[in-house]
Amino acid sequence: MSRSSEFRAGLAHSVPLLLALVPFGGVYGALATRMGLSLPETLGFSLSVYAGSSQFLALQMIGTGAPVWAILIGVFAINFRHVLYSASIGRHLGRFNGWEKALAFFLMVDPSFAAAEARASDGVVRKTYYFTFALLLYVGWALATLLGALFGRLIENPERYALDFALPIYFLAQTMAFRHRRQFWPVAGASALAAVIAYGTLGSPWHVTLGGLAGILVAVLRTPAGGEPAEGEGA
Repeated sequence: MSRSSEFRAGLAHSVPLLLALVPFGGVYGALATRMGLSLPETLGFSLSVYAGSSQFLALQMIGTGAPVWAILIGVFAINFRHVLYSASIGRHLGRFNGWEKALAFFLMVDPSFAAAEARASDGVVRKTYYFTFALLLYVGWALATLLGALFGRLIENPERYALDFALPIYFLAQTMAFRHRRQFWPVAGASALAAVIAYGTLGSPWHVTLGGLAGILVAVLRTPAGGEPAEGEGA
């Protein structure tokens, strides 16, 4: 395929995703500035970290006064899947040189990973297609963050539009997406119980850290030898 056709394909596949990504990035920008981040800090976070779920997690933890080490662990844990993404996609980037691979991995988020995997299954992942797709999402996220940070301050009463409830709802939806997995309820229950106890005894932000550690501990203890997934689950 020609470069122009690859460019058009990348453009066509990314534009529908931008329609969902831009409002989400705007909410992040508005919430970040309301939580005390400056405009450069808000935009710099999107440009350097570039991972919506972990950016919202960091905001939530900043809001609870969590220590920096806990925030870093949380961001690392939620972004660890990108290591697996890179290992999978790296097999299909034979046409990319070293710095191009590094840039491709930096720009890799869930949609670009899915698009690259789909492209690889049909043939070859070409540079023009991948970078058109991935860069448009990156620029779109950055611009959405900037607009949210600039104009989010104009909303005098964010509670009226439930912006103050956006983070809890977001993470509840993220959590409930795993509810069909075999270990979900024991892990979620242990994490919630530990968080409630920690909040009542130690206060914020320890309930975030200890609740997460309790869930991890239960997951490890209940994992069968060999770590094989339950029937019907993915690896």
